[in-house]
Amino acid sequence: MEKEVNIKTEKLVHIKDSMILGMADMVENRDNNTGDHIKRTSEVVKIFSEKLMECSEEFGVNDTFLALVAKAAPMHDLGKISIDDAILRKPGKYEPEEFNEMKRHTSEGARIVESLLENVEDKEFVQIATNIAHYHHEKWNGKGYPEGLKETEIPLCARIMAVADVFDAVSMNRCYREALPLEECFAIIKDGSGEDFEPLLAEIFLNIRDKVEEVYHELRTE
Repeated sequence: MEKEVNIKTEKLVHIKDSMILGMADMVENRDNNTGDHIKRTSEVVKIFSEKLMECSEEFGVNDTFLALVAKAAPMHDLGKISIDDAILRKPGKYEPEEFNEMKRHTSEGARIVESLLENVEDKEFVQIATNIAHYHHEKWNGKGYPEGLKETEIPLCARIMAVADVFDAVSMNRCYREALPLEECFAIIKDGSGEDFEPLLAEIFLNIRDKVEEVYHELRTE
């Protein structure tokens, strides 16, 4: 009986995970600018987290926390479902008022994630997923959004996501610019150390350059 209950529970968790990923994919398909952004960032966060496990004590976290960060990564942009198509699908740069509207996807994302995961028993996972959605556009120097948090005020999971998110944003084509060569993308992470990104996280990310390049070469040739 206990075995059957565990199997049913695992199936329910799998179904819920699939629904969340499906919702994330649906949001991405509305956005002209992102194309497989969720897949790429999720892969990068996964290998990034695996590397961070080697120095987890420096961040005061354990392997379970980092595994949950990787699991939560696909949900980081769910808030875009609340953004009007006229803005989300705009073929060009945003005007200031449009950008302000776009910023809402962070706080909306946190609200949506909390609602979706309301009945999930793993409260640590719920908090990580919510924080990633809410704070992945915050910057180490306090000049990000939505709340202008700085340094360790920003939850670690969001600081990790921020590196992967920015790297992917500059490495792929946008309607208003060409994708940058990977060499320049890594340079952006290096230059952003201490400004946009936590210095130690930027350093660790640059140390997994070979693995990140493998991800992008594979996905670009699929």
